[in-house]
Amino acid sequence: MRKLKLLFMMSLLFLISIQTVNAQEINLIAEFSLFYESYKNKDFVSAEPHGWIVIDTDPSQFIKYRPFKKMEEILKWNYKNNAKTDEAKDSIANLAIKLYDRAIEVGAKNPEYFIMRKAFVIEQWSKASPQEKIDAYIDALEKNPNADAYYKDRLGLLYATNATDENGYKEKALEIYMNLADEDPENELWNTRMEGLAEDMGQLVDIMKSAWDMDKENLEKCWKYAEMCGKAEEYEKAIEPMEFLVSKSPDVVTYWNKLTSLYIKANRTDDAIKAYKTLIKLDPQNRDNYFNIAIIYNRLNQLSVARSYLQKASKASEEPWDMPIYVEAQLYEKAASQSGSFKFMDKCVYKLASDYYAKAARIGGPISSTAAERVKALENTIPQKEDYFFRGFKSGTKIKIEGPTYGWIKRSITVK
Repeated sequence: MRKLKLLFMMSLLFLISIQTVNAQEINLIAEFSLFYESYKNKDFVSAEPHGWIVIDTDPSQFIKYRPFKKMEEILKWNYKNNAKTDEAKDSIANLAIKLYDRAIEVGAKNPEYFIMRKAFVIEQWSKASPQEKIDAYIDALEKNPNADAYYKDRLGLLYATNATDENGYKEKALEIYMNLADEDPENELWNTRMEGLAEDMGQLVDIMKSAWDMDKENLEKCWKYAEMCGKAEEYEKAIEPMEFLVSKSPDVVTYWNKLTSLYIKANRTDDAIKAYKTLIKLDPQNRDNYFNIAIIYNRLNQLSVARSYLQKASKASEEPWDMPIYVEAQLYEKAASQSGSFKFMDKCVYKLASDYYAKAARIGGPISSTAAERVKALENTIPQKEDYFFRGFKSGTKIKIEGPTYGWIKRSITVK
């Protein structure tokens, strides 16, 4: 403590040495010294008047000692301990607002903090009307859009509490909580807040649709309506606003990704394929688009087409990727199982599938253990030594996959 006090006194002496020596400036140093010492000793009653002299006169030379944060702590203490009447609370609120305005004016560190605290004080401490409180938060968040979620929640609650059929505040509250849910999807509070704004998810969908209908060219409202439909699992309803968005901004990949996902969830397979092909044109280096369209073609049993997209997915990947190889193995296994027989060539196709599963396992990706399990599972379906022996195939011989149902494969296996 003695060392800290010595450093403080040395700092004061330095400040004195670089100033023009006149009574006013020396008194300012003295005022700050009295403020600092009283604050340090938790004598907030004595500290406050000296602090205001410094802040009202010229606090710039003391910024590094954080006078505004110290005065804020004093006002909080005053509010908690001395604000027994509405008049007293309002008086302290006005002082706090004055303090924050002055901090912003003189360039205190972290002005965003003071902007948000001003809105909070107007809401919590003052006699301001609900609209004035809302306006204070709107102004603060416009100046500091990356503010802590706590303050956004405060505005959301104000909107919700003061919502009427005419002012649209319920829609504004929904927008806030949807954004918060996007930013922090693990926080259930935001979903709870949304659910509290209506009787059920269907009503929330109707609210967001109404907001978009009244401002049809507003792309943000359109997106929010689609998002709410998605949360309510109303996928067909969500498609309309997303199709509107891609019509307005056909090169925005985010819109196409969302629309494609909705087509799949709504079982609109042909539309999903067309959307993926658009995504591939817009973003040809994205391996996921090739892979996802391959999955759709696999489900449609168009195995050759599915394989072509899996190969494109592998080429688009900057590093070895086990998933396209694993799914290609599934295509061969599927083809063999659909043949309806268990002849030698069927066994060879199973062997081909096993080889690709083994290749996927060697990559060591997230699917490697599953791929290794498939290799083991196919052990009794692939050609055995006697199958090769009776047909005169020796080790190292390549056997071409062929036959009416396997013409698309155009691969070979090697006898071990």
